[in-house]
Amino acid sequence: MSAGTSQDALEGLIAELEQAAGALRAGEIERERAAALVERCAELAGRVAAELERRERAAASGEPAPGQERLL
Repeated sequence: MSAGTSQDALEGLIAELEQAAGALRAGEIERERAAALVERCAELAGRVAAELERRERAAASGEPAPGQERLL
């Protein structure tokens, strides 16, 4: 996955998390829909965490950060 694609994917996951959290906070959804959103939030949070951990491992190994180039 390229740095740009990785960043775009991460931003998309975060946007979806924020949207779901907003819907839950509004409190105007049915119980079943709320339960599904909570499950979706957990899934999204796991994916975000995995991506951040991948980036941390890459940084620790000396790889350039997403969107950065290696200096010669």
